[in-house]
Amino acid sequence: MVDESPSGVQLKLLQAALDHINQGFTVFDRELRLVASNRWLFDLFDLPDRLAVPGTHFSEFMRHNAERGEYGEGDVAAMVAERVERARAFRPHYLERIRPNGDVVAIKGEPLPGGGFVTTYTIITDQRLREEALERAVSDRTAALRDSEQRLRLITDAIPALIARIDTDTRYTFANRRYAAWFGHTVDSILGHPVAGVLGDQLHQELGPRIRQALAGEETTYEYRRAGPDGRIAEMRSTLLPDLDESGQVRGCFVLSLDITEQKQREAELQQAQKMEAVGQLTGGVAHDFNNLLTIILGNVNALRARAADHPGLAELVEPVIDAANRGSSLVNRLLAFARGSAGEPRPVDVTATVVDLTRLLRRSMPSSIEVVTQLTDVPRPAKADRSQLENALLNLALNARDAMDGRGHILFTIAETQVEPARATVLGVAPGGYVRIDVGDTGPGMSEEVRRRAFEPFFTTKEFGSGNGLGLSTVYGFARRSSGMVTIASPPGEGATVTLYLPCTEATDQPSDDDSESGERNPATGTGELVLLVEDDTGVRAVVRRQLNDLGYIVLEAEDASEALDMIRSIGEIRYLISDVVMPGQMNGIALANEAKTLTPAIRVGLISGYADGHGVQEIGSSPFPVLAKPFATEALAGLMGRSV
Repeated sequence: MVDESPSGVQLKLLQAALDHINQGFTVFDRELRLVASNRWLFDLFDLPDRLAVPGTHFSEFMRHNAERGEYGEGDVAAMVAERVERARAFRPHYLERIRPNGDVVAIKGEPLPGGGFVTTYTIITDQRLREEALERAVSDRTAALRDSEQRLRLITDAIPALIARIDTDTRYTFANRRYAAWFGHTVDSILGHPVAGVLGDQLHQELGPRIRQALAGEETTYEYRRAGPDGRIAEMRSTLLPDLDESGQVRGCFVLSLDITEQKQREAELQQAQKMEAVGQLTGGVAHDFNNLLTIILGNVNALRARAADHPGLAELVEPVIDAANRGSSLVNRLLAFARGSAGEPRPVDVTATVVDLTRLLRRSMPSSIEVVTQLTDVPRPAKADRSQLENALLNLALNARDAMDGRGHILFTIAETQVEPARATVLGVAPGGYVRIDVGDTGPGMSEEVRRRAFEPFFTTKEFGSGNGLGLSTVYGFARRSSGMVTIASPPGEGATVTLYLPCTEATDQPSDDDSESGERNPATGTGELVLLVEDDTGVRAVVRRQLNDLGYIVLEAEDASEALDMIRSIGEIRYLISDVVMPGQMNGIALANEAKTLTPAIRVGLISGYADGHGVQEIGSSPFPVLAKPFATEALAGLMGRSV
């Protein structure tokens, strides 16, 4: 019979509404009897319709599920009793069940005020799958981030730089291994540390304003000096970059620091090399003019001495002038050696034998309180240099070492062959390749940085006035440069000084010629009225050399430059000799003039005179066939040049 009463109609509407809910729904009273349920529940759990009758006891539902194995193996009555007992407690509960078909059902029960409880049943399979997928994604992402962080850590630890991040509270949130070690920390121990505690009071006082500047949003770069963990003073260059969020707000700053100690040293060495190059050019120019003056002085005084032979009182006045001029000439020669104006005779030199011979001499001449030691790390190839100038350079270094040690200590000569790589070669100002390295070290007090930088400058000395002219190390420098090598000084405070001489290696088969036919003043020639063309731009020098040639029996024509000389050679066929200065004004120097003269008149004999030639001029002289006489010179030396003219 159908209940058509208003309450019956309302119950039917309520039941229809419950049946449309996509969740299972049950209400049991305090006696655990079914009050209401919906169709979705019975379809979800595949329950028989007989259980849907109101008044059905809760235990019937449990028994049906237990009998079909939804609670697993066990005694059915016991499983039912256990679940009925829990239901009587009317406590809120939540559990999830996995149906035999794999669906996950969330069961949530809530007690009712008058007793009994209402329970909802929701399929959450898709939700669980999404959650599991999300968990896997989070796990994978976490692992990826961990791997990425590890890779970032490996990369930042491998980079030769100090890298860190500081937050707005001025605490470290990141530091690579080098940064942490630089300040005596590990990567883990520095994190969270305040910057002030890591830097220390003194350094933080210096760098604190820079950090505040970066945390205010401004990029900044600065340099500072600090003693590292090994105790050495390092030059550091740091850049601080603000770390901004998407809105442009500062949330910290990044730190990038580089050790620029070696770069600074290279820059200083390069600047010093450029400075010495400029000083050398200036010195060479002074030497050139000074040689011209000495040529005039010596030429005229020698002529005066010859005329004063019968006047002893006058001779007494002339001799000191000649002696002073000769000493001036020696001084200029040393200046020229510094300025690379004296080429010497570069030949393959057995450096080991040269050093051994020199140290044997030094041991006999040095006080017994100074020990001279030779250390040979290998047997280097020969070096290409002038042996006598090498011996003079090493002797200068040994005497400097003796003076630096105040007569007591050790002088150590170390010889080895070394390969100078391109980067180092650029700093030294030499070509890359193999070099013989000679170290001359002492156990003296060492040099200050200022003294070390100026040590090779001409006339610079730390000795008392009158005990040295300051040309010893400058001549060593000049010898090294004209030998296509270099010389450096290392002098840690309190650890003595070591001067290192680099000379380019050559092959042992490149032996020098035994022909010394172009040295000395052999075959001095006197004239019998032959016509000589003298080319010299300095009027005083030209007058002296003309008189010397006249005294030797030659007739002299004069020209001030190459252009005038060539005009005279073309027009005067009787010219037998060309004597020309190497350095002259105009486009053509003495060597070019000589070559052109030989083209015009092959029979003409050529000799050159020179007060100074720069590095390029030295190379030209060395490769030309014409003999060269250095200013100042005596009449006898000029006679030798005439005999050697070609």
